[in-house]
Amino acid sequence: MANQSSIKMNLFMNLVHCAGQGLVAGVAISVGLMAVVVMSSPSYAATAIKSVEVELDTIRNINNLTSGQLVFRHNDGHYLVSPTLDTDVEIKVNGLLARVKVSQTFSNSTSSWQQGIYVFPLPETAAVDHLEMKVGERIIVGEIKAKEEAKKIYQAAKSSGKKATLLEQQRPNIFTSSVANIAPGEQITITIEYQQNVTQNEAEFSLRFPMVVAPRYIPGEVINKVERVTDISSTGWAVNTDQVPDAALISPPMVISKDKQHNPVELNITLAAGFPITQLTSSYHEIEETEIATGVRQISLTGPVPANRDFELVWQATPQFAPQAALFKQRKDNHDYAMVMLIPPKQLQTESIAREMIFIVDTSGSMDGTSIEQARNALLYGLDQLRPQDSFNIIRFSSDFERLYDRARLANSENIEQARNFVNWLRAGGGTEMAPALKAALTSETTTNGIRQIMFLTDGSVGNEDELFNLIKRHLGTSRLFTVGIGSAPNSHFMRRAAEYGRGSHSYIGAESEVRQKMEDLFSKLAHPTVTNITLDFPDDVVIEQWPSTVPDLYLGEPLLLTMRADHLPDTITIKGMLGTTPWQSEVAINKGARSDLVSTFWARRKIASLMDDYRTQGQAEDIKDAIVNVALSHHLVSKFTSLVAVDKTPARSKQNPLKSTAVATNKPAGWKMKQLPQTATPATLQIVLGLGLLLIMVFVRRRV
Repeated sequence: MANQSSIKMNLFMNLVHCAGQGLVAGVAISVGLMAVVVMSSPSYAATAIKSVEVELDTIRNINNLTSGQLVFRHNDGHYLVSPTLDTDVEIKVNGLLARVKVSQTFSNSTSSWQQGIYVFPLPETAAVDHLEMKVGERIIVGEIKAKEEAKKIYQAAKSSGKKATLLEQQRPNIFTSSVANIAPGEQITITIEYQQNVTQNEAEFSLRFPMVVAPRYIPGEVINKVERVTDISSTGWAVNTDQVPDAALISPPMVISKDKQHNPVELNITLAAGFPITQLTSSYHEIEETEIATGVRQISLTGPVPANRDFELVWQATPQFAPQAALFKQRKDNHDYAMVMLIPPKQLQTESIAREMIFIVDTSGSMDGTSIEQARNALLYGLDQLRPQDSFNIIRFSSDFERLYDRARLANSENIEQARNFVNWLRAGGGTEMAPALKAALTSETTTNGIRQIMFLTDGSVGNEDELFNLIKRHLGTSRLFTVGIGSAPNSHFMRRAAEYGRGSHSYIGAESEVRQKMEDLFSKLAHPTVTNITLDFPDDVVIEQWPSTVPDLYLGEPLLLTMRADHLPDTITIKGMLGTTPWQSEVAINKGARSDLVSTFWARRKIASLMDDYRTQGQAEDIKDAIVNVALSHHLVSKFTSLVAVDKTPARSKQNPLKSTAVATNKPAGWKMKQLPQTATPATLQIVLGLGLLLIMVFVRRRV
């Protein structure tokens, strides 16, 4: 018995000894591998944005700001907090067309001459055509130039001490305003103007004004490994990558504050709807309204609001007065222009045909907070709408992706219950690697006699939109893609264009209270047949340039706007398509259209968007770029390759006074809990797992010895 006890004790001691050595070795290996990850990773995995109180006038790091303020950089690397950036918005709505004026006032309370750089959002369909700079009583009007030429003009003015401003488009919904040579104690006001159309859904009309650029996830390999995420070299916290080569231009510093108002916005709308209104609401802000004339209302925010969530105004038409068609025309520079609204036919019965429904849900870190709650509720509602003859699957993604099932399953009670449990356990965290999940949904089509619909719920906070658009075009097949924007500041450019490429439609859920109504509207579209294969018939002797050139499908309650140009448009055109399996057509009398000076600009904006599609998919051909520049210059529009620049001819700063430069920090989008801005995903998790695996192997080997 003593020998047995001795043997057991020796075995136990050897095991403890081996485990101890294995633990030390494993930890050492894990630490070593993690060090390799940190040292050799192509980019920083995330940039922390900390919320700390700043009591002094100067701070050491741009990420330690607690207010959305214009800040100026000192020679010693510190930042001086300046007065806030003020924004004033005036919107005039006439029927389905809107003209918007945005004025931004930059202040300099420092003792140095400064350059301010501000990244801000606009609607993705905005046609920006006017810029002016006001200094004291002087007003300098901007000129449209090719992008590189505009930049050279601005740089030359900045170097020579002249006041100048440059307006550039980074994305269709992200713009950069640079203001040079702001004197100590001086204010400079930059005003831009743009056009947009009102959104209509049956008798409901709406207009959105975005207020904040939500941080984008930046995938890919870093182009310049010398750059550091925590430094501000131009405007942004992110480093440029091969997938997002302009990451630094679309990632303004973000600040976190709950108890102060920063980047205040004042907004006023003059609404001439053109028909009686039964209801007028602001989805996310408090407003005041007064009737200033018959049929004309003045709407204002009750006071300045922080620029941390999109503004949306919604109005309802009295049913019998809701417009069933809209047609505007314009004669300009020896061309006829027209904008036609296609109204889908009434089709109230629900289709009994089976469908395969694929839900894709974003569970990345940017969805943390109210967004993930809205997404879960939307998914649960969607599951309740499935019928026994339908099949479905759920794909969630963040840094990786996961399918509920290997392939779509029937929507019976057992499978629905499993899906509900899956949805209830969804949590937000990690990066936003959309491409693998999107490709998995598009390429997993099964043989079915029904229709295949993909519902994509996301805030769209990514910087590699072009890559995703190309993926949708390559793999769409017979599927239809419907996007649902989630949160207070969704990437509307991605949501709209992804749905257009997917031949579906897009919608937004900005608050939990909206989930049921928005999902009801969406499933109403999904359950009814669309008008497909739409074409426009013109007389043989008329050459017409229409945009979009391929007309999207037409969904219940969701009109489409088409723009066209010709030397002389015919009096009428015929629109044809298929309503389910039944031929459908409609006559449009162009000669009865209302006149508007805005139509040619809308046509040009649509043409530029279509040319940009060709530019992305045809290897960035120079001839397509030249065509975009020509259209933008002839219509005085800001585009990817044209910019507005305004220069005061009189130098204000002498060369003896150095010019400092910095970026304006934006607010954190309302409802976000995210504490980090993830950039490129790294294999750190995999390396840690490998290290732990090696630890276990070491223990096993020692035990064998």
